[in-house]
Amino acid sequence: MSRARRLIGTLVVLTATAVPGSPVAGQPRPSTVVLPGASSAEGIAAGRGTTFFAGDLFRGDIYRGDVAAGTASVFVDAPDGRMAAGMVFDAEHDLLFVAGAFTGQAYVYDASTGATVATYALGAPGQSMINDVTVTPAGAWFTDSFQPHLYFVPVSDPGGPGPAQTLVVTGPAADTTGAFNLNGIRSTPDGSALIVAHSGLGQLAVVDPVTGASRIIAGVSVPNVDGLLYEAGRAWAVQNFGNQISRIRLAPDLGSGAVEAVLTDPRFEIPTTAARFGSRLAVVNAKFDTGFPPTATSFEVVLLDR
Repeated sequence: MSRARRLIGTLVVLTATAVPGSPVAGQPRPSTVVLPGASSAEGIAAGRGTTFFAGDLFRGDIYRGDVAAGTASVFVDAPDGRMAAGMVFDAEHDLLFVAGAFTGQAYVYDASTGATVATYALGAPGQSMINDVTVTPAGAWFTDSFQPHLYFVPVSDPGGPGPAQTLVVTGPAADTTGAFNLNGIRSTPDGSALIVAHSGLGQLAVVDPVTGASRIIAGVSVPNVDGLLYEAGRAWAVQNFGNQISRIRLAPDLGSGAVEAVLTDPRFEIPTTAARFGSRLAVVNAKFDTGFPPTATSFEVVLLDR
């Protein structure tokens, strides 16, 4: 075989094995991903690789998208009456946990097929606002913005979610005088501590998942705090009506912290939650500045360096 023919064959193989939907070398990475047909938006979760999940808050639909390809489409056409606020992907069990907002419910979906695995009535409609969720080695924890409660859904080794349990929060994070209180939530890797965003106080707190006792993380002021990310001693606090994200260095014991950077972007329009993809953040624009429910005609995920 001639050298030229071998080179052509190599190029064919390389082209055929390229990842579908991946950006072409030299082309700019996508900067936004539109959620086509969405009537609202609020939550986002990182899936496997460059996959993300995002929700239509008031319809309850779940989108699945790709931050590398810059595309998204409806993954779960939710039944009438559902809502979709914060969400988290459980890679170990291939489950997507979704907070049901003002319904007082929570939903568990098969992250591969979109089928409903379980539905939970965590609080009474109108009296609870199930706002966000995090996953630990033992299961998922949900916040309630109207009640001083966290709800725990255990997940067994085979992946089956069990009966929900209610943890009564005490201490400063139990304050319910604000319009929205317990909001974003993340956990330490071993699940021994829960970090919660308290919107009413504009602060972060640590909750003991066994006793419910809470304490404020000193030195951190985050007005309008909404969703949270946490990894390797840092937290990213999304501040919705502030149109910014604060990057916070936390002490090893989570007793204190300091804001080390504030991320802003002219594309922000009331960001609520964020997911991490390597060096980038994927941030949902909720557009609550247009109303509640919002009256905007399009909703998107903003991609930026973190």
